Amino acid sequence: MSDFRVTAISKLHAEFSVPGDKSMSHRAAILGGLSNGTCTIRNFLPSEDCLNTLNAMKALGARYDVIEELADYGPTHLRIHGQSMKLSAPAAPIDCGNSGTGMRLLAGLLAGQTFTSELFGDASLSSRPMGRITVPLGQMGANLETLGEKPGCAPLRIHPAKLTPITYDMPVASAQVKSAVLLAGLFADGQTTVIQPAETRDHTERMLASFHVSTRHDGNAISIIGGQVPEACDFTVPGDISSAAFWLVAAAALPGSRLLIKDVGLNPTRTAILKVLSRMGAHMLEILHSSEGEPIGNIEIHGAPLKGTTILASEVPNLIDEIPVIAVAAALAEGRTVIRNARELRVKETDRITTVVNNLRAMGAEVQEFEDGMEIEGGKPLHGAEIDSFGDHRIAMAFAIAGLFAEGETIIRNTDCVNTSYPGFSHHLAAILDQRTDEAAFVLPTVPRA
Repeated sequence: MSDFRVTAISKLHAEFSVPGDKSMSHRAAILGGLSNGTCTIRNFLPSEDCLNTLNAMKALGARYDVIEELADYGPTHLRIHGQSMKLSAPAAPIDCGNSGTGMRLLAGLLAGQTFTSELFGDASLSSRPMGRITVPLGQMGANLETLGEKPGCAPLRIHPAKLTPITYDMPVASAQVKSAVLLAGLFADGQTTVIQPAETRDHTERMLASFHVSTRHDGNAISIIGGQVPEACDFTVPGDISSAAFWLVAAAALPGSRLLIKDVGLNPTRTAILKVLSRMGAHMLEILHSSEGEPIGNIEIHGAPLKGTTILASEVPNLIDEIPVIAVAAALAEGRTVIRNARELRVKETDRITTVVNNLRAMGAEVQEFEDGMEIEGGKPLHGAEIDSFGDHRIAMAFAIAGLFAEGETIIRNTDCVNTSYPGFSHHLAAILDQRTDEAAFVLPTVPRA
């Protein structure tokens, strides 16, 4: 089990790219495996979560070839051989590891198959509620059992079923639930519609379009006609803005800094972090390269004194992964920051509300906890502390950023979990701790395999 040891920095001048987007890598593995031919995927994220989804599709018959890999982690450039929607029964239960996205999307995919399958995960995933997908999938006719020690939790056993289309009005905005129902809808006879109470990440809809699967949008309602077969295509995964967020906060909070994050996804359902940092006083420029499918571009940010803000209820669904590091930014800003309407944080890899509050307090910040969020009175000096990530990748990385601004040494325990979403984070952290500016110092090592 590894640790991060972090001390304060005085400058941050860097240009680099972050690994591929986690959400899109999951979906590329799934749709590539369902397609009618061979797909080449570039900049795939070789994190534990995405590799579990890739290997799940392999277990269902969609083999893949590695062209290039990130040393010590896994493939970044690969070919997936699609099965034209005809999946095979897996020989054993499918391991989803720590990934709620992987399990929920795969459950939608497997709900309408002609064979029995089982999805399981680690202790953290097995404690997270699955009712929000088993309810709509059950309404479609799926036959799912939750086998966990806690009611409604994984493992999931999915029996053969013939699905019928539904119109599902989601009680809570969730891109994972929306995506699970749309994937199930591909195997239903007719039109399946999902109505979301607020806009959520639209990677599934955009990627379906890249694979020439039609969806229809009417306000917050998204519909799909079953029986369509995704057409094989090549796909490049943009850099993950949720991974970039850690460095964006570090640069924003350090006056005089300059950071350029290259080739990152600028999907408008993911860029709320940029709006929040801009509102807090960061100086930022977005440079769009490509707007086809998924928007991709560069983000340049210059540090400035930050001020507190209020996170809007409408921003929370598309900001949920970034809230831990936004809380760190709030502790470094002058004034009060209010984060509410974020109860969803309590059922992530950890209870992220309590974990963030306790860890900020351990570093000297003034924080009040609410059932659905927190209020942070910023501007108090942070001091080094021993922080436990509790196995939560975003907690580990957020408090590594806090340590860059704290007096003394900050030790973050149990940091192997960062490989869930950001293999190579420790490499980038080391370069920033050394205050290097050479772009070569930030390049993650890759190895050809073809």
